[in-house]
Amino acid sequence: MKYIINNIRVSLDDDIEDIKRIAAKKLKISVKDIKNFKIAKESVDARRKPDISLVYSLLVEIEGKAVMHGDGDVRIVEDAKDEPLVPGELPLNNRPVVVGLGPAGMFAALTLAQNGYRPLVIERGERVDRRTEIVHRYWETGELDVETNVQFGEGGAGTFSDGKLTTRINDRRCEKVLEEFHKSGAHDEILYKSKPHIGTDVLKNVVADLRNRIIDAGGEVRFNTKLTSLKIRDGKLVGIVVNDGEEIPADVVILAIGHSARDTYEALLNCGVEFKPKPFSIGVRIEHPQEIINHAQFGKAAGHAKLGPADYQLFYRTGDRTVYTFCMCPGGVVVASASEMESIVTNGMSEFARDKENANSALVVSVEPQDFGSSHPLAGVAFQRNWERLAYKVGGSNNSAPVQRLEDFILGQATTRLGSVRPSYTGKTKMSDINLCLPSFVTNPMKESISYFDRKLKGFGMKDALLTGVETRTSSPVRITRGDTLEAIGIKGLYPSGEGAGYAGGIVSASVDGIRVAEQIIKTYRQP
Repeated sequence: MKYIINNIRVSLDDDIEDIKRIAAKKLKISVKDIKNFKIAKESVDARRKPDISLVYSLLVEIEGKAVMHGDGDVRIVEDAKDEPLVPGELPLNNRPVVVGLGPAGMFAALTLAQNGYRPLVIERGERVDRRTEIVHRYWETGELDVETNVQFGEGGAGTFSDGKLTTRINDRRCEKVLEEFHKSGAHDEILYKSKPHIGTDVLKNVVADLRNRIIDAGGEVRFNTKLTSLKIRDGKLVGIVVNDGEEIPADVVILAIGHSARDTYEALLNCGVEFKPKPFSIGVRIEHPQEIINHAQFGKAAGHAKLGPADYQLFYRTGDRTVYTFCMCPGGVVVASASEMESIVTNGMSEFARDKENANSALVVSVEPQDFGSSHPLAGVAFQRNWERLAYKVGGSNNSAPVQRLEDFILGQATTRLGSVRPSYTGKTKMSDINLCLPSFVTNPMKESISYFDRKLKGFGMKDALLTGVETRTSSPVRITRGDTLEAIGIKGLYPSGEGAGYAGGIVSASVDGIRVAEQIIKTYRQP
């Protein structure tokens, strides 16, 4: 018999035998009766510092049956039986095309390939090894490649991030996403940690392996191939145009273009694709010494080998705005992430070890379509672009990001000297006043939130905490509307997917949406 046992609480100094002993007690059996077990979930409970606990859920297999006496932490596990995907009856004259090799496109292509549909995947940027070289050159010299950068290229924007696999969605496909990442080289712990992450150093190899698995299963991947137009006849997709010239016949196309493909948005709008502006958030990156975050979260237990670097997530509501931290990167760096000339965009990145000096997080404020100053479908794009270009000017118009001490930001004065926190930004920086490159309806709520956040996380409001501007690409500024069949409204055969289409908010949710769209295509069409 197999059981899931929840709420196994142990101290930091307990070991695996202590965990097994508690499991056996909950099952009312002897430890020796446990045939097999594995950790299903591990989390940290630091609410009662300094008594920090590790909390586990275990999957346990035993001989015979347990005597549970109604223990609410124990339940029998039935072997899951997934219903097979049954191909539809509509004919496909051409193989499916997947546009974009970020999480949504990658998992859509993998699902199609695993089911015999031999997808063609096109990606505007470079393969990940070459992409890494190009990105590092930009960080070192400021020389930006507008087709291959932190936003575009194999793996999508998440490749140069922390590789976070946390998600708020509850979908059976989440487990498949984790399993496929693990098969492609991600560490074992992503299968059981409550806040799993891959790390950008590992993720680069993982996405390359996933690409090779797509190819091995019959797919094809073409890099440096940008979607520039659609061929539509009588409301039905019949093909695409790439690189402003080559036509590719297609009955089915998955649009997994990512949240920064602004030129592709414009091309799609010109082809009649329906867009709606949607809310997102903008702000800055904030940095603190990682040791301050560790102490605030773990107290005297900070530094314990079983804890690792601490993270945080904070929320504050003022009026009709929400201020919150997002994409927190323990032991990481702030990343130069522009995809257009004469603009500054920031993001955060951690390697698997998360062993750098600073912690950084987005500190952002919600914005709504009414803030954009226009009713145009792409008004959110123009709104982002405005603040990114202004940050470029405030930074000195030489690809330097503006940085500012938190105290100076609150006082509204330019920073003239740095304090104890040194910028980890991967490009050049300039001490400045970030109030000059964000709207007051963003900066004022940010300032108001600091004292509240400092009460929640001691040290967050330290005077020398460092802000780097600007963070504008938290999520897509648009949604490509789609119907019950997941096709774009009014265009049969066109399937918007993932974060760029406005249907996801991170690596896992984008991957899940890619799988969902691929499954819909499989259930509709037979193999080409």
